[in-house]
This record gives sequence, structure tokens and C-alpha cells, in this order.
Amino acid sequence: MENSLAQLAAWLDTPLGQYLLAREQDYFDQTVADVFGFNALQLGLLQCDFLRTSRIPLRVRINREGHAHRVGILRADFRELPIASNSADLVVLPHILEFSEDPHQILREVARILVPEGQVLISGFNPWSLWGLRRPLRPTPGDSPWCGRFINLPRLKDWLALLEFEVAAGKMCCYAPPITQEKWLSRFQFMETAGDRWWPIAGGVYFVQAVKRVRGMRLIMPKWNERRASQKQLAAVPQKLARGRVGPPRRRQL
Repeated sequence: MENSLAQLAAWLDTPLGQYLLAREQDYFDQTVADVFGFNALQLGLLQCDFLRTSRIPLRVRINREGHAHRVGILRADFRELPIASNSADLVVLPHILEFSEDPHQILREVARILVPEGQVLISGFNPWSLWGLRRPLRPTPGDSPWCGRFINLPRLKDWLALLEFEVAAGKMCCYAPPITQEKWLSRFQFMETAGDRWWPIAGGVYFVQAVKRVRGMRLIMPKWNERRASQKQLAAVPQKLARGRVGPPRRRQL
């Protein structure tokens, strides 16, 4: 799985990869524009700037391989990000989980660095689609993107729920069959509009937008009476006792 992301990046230059990339770029362009904050991160696929329409001032793309020789590019391991906890407002994961050896740890790192109410955007291949059916028929074990471990949507939602993420929105695309020839892909363009209406769960690629929720504890204090209690005083001494008369009164003799 080490070279899977590099193979995926090369596959995006094919006609089928360009068909996928155009729809993913359109989704991220629309979604990140409505997320506000101070710091935004994109993990992987450096040749695709999925943060280009974001209005967040600091935008950084992180890659696991290669050299970080450009401004805004950082080289790091996705499982141990050199980012302070509770510092990122937006994290974009384009097909990172399915081409990683430890997707759970990557999600834990994302949950760690996100601020409360921060958002994560995830794209992945849907195994319950025509693209998922194509995966067992791959000609070679390293053929991208079919060499990835596709994660179904219910399982991904369970992982997010364990990390206290709340799924806020989602979408699917790429309803056309994964044909490698460009002329045939253009003939199946009608399936994009028909897919959202007739088979919305059968898109080749899904998008998930989740929000980090932090459940806090609020102490409910009783409403104390601010008025101070009156100071204790000794009981008044009877006048007869004050004169030295002690004991019960004498019985009157007849």
C-alpha cells in the first residue's frame, strides 16, 4: 500500500481518471467555500488542489512521499501528523483511507487536530456500485485504483461515530460504468443525472462531510440564598432568675 497513492495519482491522468477528477473537483470547490476558520489541510494528491476555493487564510497540502519544496506543501506521515491538537478547522481526505495501511489511525489523527465543530471531507470508492464490481476483475494486483481496499459507506459512518463525528452531508457521483475509452464515457453522461434520482446509492464515488462534536459537561448549581442567616443570640434571662431566685416557686400554705 506504500505506492498506492502514487499509482492513483498517475491513474488520474487517464480518461477514466479525468472523468472522476472533474466531478471530485466540482464537489470540493462547492463545499470548501462554505467552511470557515483559520487553518485547512489536504492529505495526499498534491497535483489536485481541492482547497483552491476555500476562504480559509492558511491552506496546507500534506504529502507522504516526495519533497516539500513549495510553499504550502508539507511532507509527513498521515498517521503521525506534526500538527498541534485542536488547531485545524478543515481537513480534506481524497481517497486516503482506502489506500492506507491504517485508516483508523489516520481518522484518529484527524479527530485530534480538528478544533471542536471542525469539519472533515472524505471521498472514497463505493464497493456497492459498478466500480466496485469492476474491482475483482482487475488484470493485475497493482492495477490502480482497483488495488485499493474500498470501504463501504455504513462502515465509514461507524468509524466516524466512534470518534464522535456527526455526518452532516453527503453525495455520490460517477454513475457511469468504469470504461477506459473516452468516447464511451461521453455516451454514458446521461447516467449522472439519472443516477441521483433512480439509484442514488450506486454511485462509483461517495463524499462524506462530517463535523467533530465535543460533548461538554455543564454543572447545574443550586440557587443559594445570598442573604446571610441572622447571628445566633442567647435567650433572654427571666427577671426573677436574674435576681437570684432559682428553683420552682414555693407552694402556698393554707
